[in-house]
Amino acid sequence: MTLSPVPRGSTVEAVLDQLQAEVSGGAWRVGERIPGEMDLAARLGVSRPAVREAIRALAHVGVLEVRRGDGTYVRSAADPRPLLRRVQGATLRDVFEVQLAYDVQAARLAAHRRTPADLARLEELLAARDAAEDADEFGAADSRFHLGVAEATGNPVLVEACRYFLGRLHESLSAVRLDHRIPEAGPERHRAVLDAIAAGDADAAARAAAAVIEPTLAVVSALLESESAAQPGDRSDGAGAGDGGEGRA
Repeated sequence: MTLSPVPRGSTVEAVLDQLQAEVSGGAWRVGERIPGEMDLAARLGVSRPAVREAIRALAHVGVLEVRRGDGTYVRSAADPRPLLRRVQGATLRDVFEVQLAYDVQAARLAAHRRTPADLARLEELLAARDAAEDADEFGAADSRFHLGVAEATGNPVLVEACRYFLGRLHESLSAVRLDHRIPEAGPERHRAVLDAIAAGDADAAARAAAAVIEPTLAVVSALLESESAAQPGDRSDGAGAGDGGEGRA
């Protein structure tokens, strides 16, 4: 092991950095159990809660897997943090461009693979989305519906990619509802996605999914282009469109 004591006053991030380095460097291989919390705390010169928090963070992003009563195992050697930082710093246009790619493929596959249970759950998720009132509730409900479509594909990679992206999407959808310049793909367009999936029509499902995102993406792109063309002192009504002001998808 190449672990070394963490400097006094360091945050959990410093512990996380060392644990991730052990995984990325191959000292801890995928499928192997890592040392226990007490051992790690002693080697790093930190408290067990600091180690526990770092392990929890790496488990949350899929690097580690905590098996109750057995220990903690390496699940992936990849370091997701650079991608996480890029996702957190993404503009609204970035978010919707990625969502368009995910949603179209997810809808297409879901039309082929959905089960009766999937359709029943999507009906519930769509009803919850339509009933949402405040912006945060709407963002959560809408993103759950989009994730539900991905889950109906049965493709674990696509599901995990969508889930990984879900937090940033939730923030974007919440902000979109507060910006009235950006059009909302309302209940009818989302219903069209679900109806096409239920009918098993993959092409119609893909078109319906694109129709949910593309109008919002077009307006967001136009707002960003307008703002970038404006003088620094003239951005009076669109400064938030890149990372805060949004419309609904």
